[in-house]
Amino acid sequence: MLHLIPYDTNFNVMRLRAISMVIAFGIMIAGIAMMPIRGFNFALDFTGGTVAELKFEQAPDLEQVRATLEAGGYENAIVQTFGSASDIVVRLQPKDASAGEAVAASATGGAIAELLSEPDNRVSVIRSDFVGPQVGKELATNGVLALAFVVFGFLVYITIRFEWKFAVAAIITTLHDIVLVLAWFCLTQREFDLTVLAGVLSVMGYSINDTIVVFDRVRENFRALHKAEPMEILNRSVNQTLSRTIITSLVAFLTVLALYLYGGQSLEGMAEAQIIGIVIGTLSSIFVACPLLLWLKVSKQDLLPKARDAAELDRRP
Repeated sequence: MLHLIPYDTNFNVMRLRAISMVIAFGIMIAGIAMMPIRGFNFALDFTGGTVAELKFEQAPDLEQVRATLEAGGYENAIVQTFGSASDIVVRLQPKDASAGEAVAASATGGAIAELLSEPDNRVSVIRSDFVGPQVGKELATNGVLALAFVVFGFLVYITIRFEWKFAVAAIITTLHDIVLVLAWFCLTQREFDLTVLAGVLSVMGYSINDTIVVFDRVRENFRALHKAEPMEILNRSVNQTLSRTIITSLVAFLTVLALYLYGGQSLEGMAEAQIIGIVIGTLSSIFVACPLLLWLKVSKQDLLPKARDAAELDRRP
């Protein structure tokens, strides 16, 4: 088995628990407070509007396309490539929900294609659709419900597999990772669409998996090291899984980085969410998850209910 870091390393990670917890939850609280103030740059998927997929005979200059659309009365148009360099998608986002129908009526794919066509570079319409604001609201609601459902499912799973203290620590750690990813998109005002939401949900899966690996080792060490203190066991568990955590994170990071660089602008937001989530999830599994267990006063008795029950029976007269 490959070990980037020796199995018997003894970095005193838990010594930094107070600093790491203050930093982690300070940033988390700041991110939560920023969201209602700054808001998200929701894409057409959530707000409604018109989307047109166009094919040029030759690869166009996107800045020139944006300038032409703005001159033609289509302000704040989102222009991106998809597939090849000669295929672009134009998104027209209404300023308010009531303007959606008017925008859809006037900004048809044919009108946009005619505006952008040049004698030596004709444009054809591949697809032109209108997404109503009501559909956008339903998508946003479904996204929140999906997030809540996944959190609830993880909570049930970890409670059954481990014990409630582990479940609480894992869910708080996962929520910390999700909040920081969302805060990044809120801070940078990057477009938030369905692909970004999919990236956020995948970050949740990665985060919980990384945390469970560490918690599995914690459970094994609590059972094997009878006389060790909880802090020593948690510290040793983090060190023993450190090599695995770094290798897994590095492979996942390189994969998503390739998607970010070569997957096209349509997948850029999802890849960016995953990149940030992998980095934050790796750090939180080391510096947040186990310190939370220590704060919750986890002990061997929490993992060995039979031994606890036997001890209680021995104490009875």
